[in-house]
Formats: sequence, structure tokens, C-alpha cells
Amino acid sequence: MKLQGEARLLRIFVGENDKWQGAPLYESIVKRARASGLAGATVFKGVMGFGAHSRIHSSKILQLSEDLPVMVEIVDTEQKLKGFLLELDSMVTEGLVTMERVEIIRYSAGHALEP
Repeated sequence: MKLQGEARLLRIFVGENDKWQGAPLYESIVKRARASGLAGATVFKGVMGFGAHSRIHSSKILQLSEDLPVMVEIVDTEQKLKGFLLELDSMVTEGLVTMERVEIIRYSAGHALEP
């Protein structure tokens, strides 16, 4: 797949303990993105944060949280991501979803994709 120039970055902020059909939500989002043929997705685990409920979630030893913030980033064309947003609607019941314009400088794969 060749992707370059202007694209979109979709960011999905959820909790580490959020679930979708019994599996971690962030994992389900990545698998659904791959099945949808999107260019790529990455999951980042935060060390501290708060959301709509204003509860602090932290990895500090004295405030050990089992529900740290997690962010999933997905990059692809605006058209493909807008289609994927329809799937996300039923999956992300609590969290934040943003989209911004990005410029892809380089996107390449040195080998064939594994199934």
C-alpha cells in the first residue's frame, strides 16, 4: 500500500480496562482497523491522566491504578477513517475520539504482510 501526502490521524482515548465483547477495547479497535484495511494503528499506554470523570489514573507506586489511559492512533485517508468512525460508534461508549490533518512523509513496508 502506498500512502503519502495529506492524510488524517484518528486518536481514540480509552481506559486500559475498557472492554468490547469480553476483550480489551484497544485490542479490538486495532483488530477491527486491520480487518477494515486501514494503513496502520498503534496503541500507547499512558502513565497518568484523567478524563470526563476527573479521576486521576496514575502508574505511581503509591497511587497504583489498574485503569491507565490508553490511546490508539490510526493513520489513513479521510474517507477511510470516516467510514471506520461508524464502526467505532458502537465500540467506544466512553472516551474521546479526535481526528486531525497530517502529512505523510514516508510510509513503506520492507516485506509482505503476515495474515
